[in-house]
Amino acid sequence: MADSDYTRPDGFDEYWDEVVAELDATPAEPEVEAIPLRETDFAMLHGVSITSIGPYRLFGYLSVPKGDGPFPSIYWTPKYASVLEIIPQGTANAVRSQFVTFSLAGRGQRNSDKPFAAMFPGLLTEGISSPDSYVFRGIVADAIRGLEYVNSLDQVDKTRTAVIGNDVAMQALALRPGSTHLVCTPALFFDPLGLARKTQGYPLEEYNDYLRAHPSRMDSVASTLSHFDLRAFAHRIGATTLINAGPEGSLLGPEALRPLTDAIGGGVTVYPSERSSYKDGLYLERWIADKLGLDAPILPEHWQ
Repeated sequence: MADSDYTRPDGFDEYWDEVVAELDATPAEPEVEAIPLRETDFAMLHGVSITSIGPYRLFGYLSVPKGDGPFPSIYWTPKYASVLEIIPQGTANAVRSQFVTFSLAGRGQRNSDKPFAAMFPGLLTEGISSPDSYVFRGIVADAIRGLEYVNSLDQVDKTRTAVIGNDVAMQALALRPGSTHLVCTPALFFDPLGLARKTQGYPLEEYNDYLRAHPSRMDSVASTLSHFDLRAFAHRIGATTLINAGPEGSLLGPEALRPLTDAIGGGVTVYPSERSSYKDGLYLERWIADKLGLDAPILPEHWQ
């Protein structure tokens, strides 16, 4: 089903070309330090500092399996929360025995909060009155830098790489192709103002809060967000993709997301949430195992 009401904004390509050019001109300067406290029988953990545009120094956790590689990889892009985890809460630690994993804190998130410490809620509208000042201009660049870093590692099997996250994961991979698989859970930038008008739930309610406080900025906010709308990025995605949709009939359910999923260039699977962390998580782990060539999904012990 085509989205006849949607058109990509003027200047979209030029805006992101400028961001990518700025990133390319900024040396990553990675510094890697072992974290022995988090070593296991099957993996080593490292803290990694890398530089994004600004310049802004970022922090991430890199886990590398012991043994002979290369290994498939999972990269978790910056999420919309303050805390950075080695792997997402609820994920089996045994994932680190089979995958190189990298999780990155974007600017403002804990461990990447100097000189800027983000507010939650509040980050979603930081600098939103202009595309050039909007904080997500930098956060998307941060996510691209993390993608570049993990894909540069000799321990990574470049034929089996997964990028997992919210909207930022799709935006980063669209702007810097190279990973083979994408798992995206839209939450922030699919028709953002259109969906915000239909809900009082956060994080989208942040847009409503901001516009109630600054009603005269509606046009400038709409202009900014048009540069981040997932529908403008979808055609650039060539990776095999899993879209984690909301439940059937919800604002971000499969039918609502059709204008996005129909536009994705690579093969796409749409999974509607069953409102169960167990069922949703089990589907994700089975999808990853199937697509990245594992014999079986790696499940938390309490699921087995």
